Amino acid sequence: MSPKESKKITSAYKSEHKRLLGYIRKRIPASAEAEDILQDIFYQLTIGFNDIRRIESLTAWLYRVADNRITDLFRKRKHDVVSFDASGPEGEEGPLTLEEILPSVGTTLYDQDLKEMIWETIEATLSGMPYEQRSVFTDTEFEEMSFREISEKTGVGINTLISRKRYAVLILRKNLDELYKLLKNN
Repeated sequence: MSPKESKKITSAYKSEHKRLLGYIRKRIPASAEAEDILQDIFYQLTIGFNDIRRIESLTAWLYRVADNRITDLFRKRKHDVVSFDASGPEGEEGPLTLEEILPSVGTTLYDQDLKEMIWETIEATLSGMPYEQRSVFTDTEFEEMSFREISEKTGVGINTLISRKRYAVLILRKNLDELYKLLKNN
């Protein structure tokens, strides 16, 4: 990539990233997901710039890609079925967020007790995890930080953080699966 092309990408990022993030957040309220979509858009711009530079309006392209990513996210959410098995379909590791792990619980007294047992299991599991796994999980799930923000804060690589969160989720899923089996048998 030439310095001129690099400067054009940098300029697009500086001028559009705040507005584009606001645009995404109007449609995706979870700030971590919005940040991830934004990062993905600019990553795609960077790696595919040779194909993209023929596009007349870079700003229009950025918003079109944002719309496509948001649509993809909604489609994925619509088709996701929560499974509490240790592994996901066809080699996938399964859900990586707390929202995807937990079942929908109603508002009856039984449901409230169930919710309390689930949270007790989560708290016990988190307290028994190594600090590195617990930290990245709580930062992404409860503090709504993106992996990039955590990486900048800690100096740990994004792939390492993703791996740590994956292990944390696997441990949580295993413990929650045991709870669900116990509840199912009673």
